[in-house]
Amino acid sequence: MHIWEKIRIFAGSMKKLMLILLCFSALFLGCSRAPVPRPYGYYRIAIPDTAYLPYRSGDFQFDLSKNAVIQYVEEGITVHYPTLNADIHCTYKPVRNNLKELTDDALEFVYKHVNKASAIPEKSFANDEKHVWGVFFELEGNTASPYQFFVTDSTHHFFRGASYCYCQPNADSLAPILDYLKVDMIHMVETFEWK
Repeated sequence: MHIWEKIRIFAGSMKKLMLILLCFSALFLGCSRAPVPRPYGYYRIAIPDTAYLPYRSGDFQFDLSKNAVIQYVEEGITVHYPTLNADIHCTYKPVRNNLKELTDDALEFVYKHVNKASAIPEKSFANDEKHVWGVFFELEGNTASPYQFFVTDSTHHFFRGASYCYCQPNADSLAPILDYLKVDMIHMVETFEWK
């Protein structure tokens, strides 16, 4: 056999080998799925079960979650939720012919968040038997204090509360915590009594 014929046979077999390798690589690469963008994930937040116990102070009382701890501060109390890294700051002030001033101050504090809130729906509460009247505010959107309320008997007592989570406000990722706080705060307002 002549050398040129050997080279032609070798080249032909190399072409077949290259064609087979090309087909296998195309088959291997062609079977992969197209990349799909994944949504941003959040940590799973374990929400504890809720049971309530009465909390009594000198001027008022309400039901408090067993998952909360009371911390005493200068003008009131802080209801601290250690497992949720959240607080409800509460202040008590006696009414001394200054109900309008106290109410305006509470409303001003609520509406300070208007530039971050997408809406601020209000819910009125009234318990004529116990002389407790108030308003609950839900600040929708990424606000620093998503829930606030105040209650009064309109003659002697004024009590307000505001919730805070100690992280960057992101309503989507904090939704389980915020839902939990909302239920607790509404229960607090509904069971509120003056002493």
